[in-house]
Amino acid sequence: MSEAVDVPIDDDVIRLGQFLKLANLIESGSEAKTVIASGLVRVNDEVELRRGRQLHPGDVVAIAGHRARVGGVR
Repeated sequence: MSEAVDVPIDDDVIRLGQFLKLANLIESGSEAKTVIASGLVRVNDEVELRRGRQLHPGDVVAIAGHRARVGGVR
């Protein structure tokens, strides 16, 4: 698995579906729904099935061997 890349966000929190797109881990919101519902996304090493899961700085999201860490507010 790759090293986690820091991805800065605009607020204190971000929803999982939005973060996947921001981090370029997926192409679209509809793809987010599909990969999350299929159990392909992990947050902090646990499978996450909620697209609206609130992520905070320091959380690590993994999908298909790629990892992105929620960075601080830009």
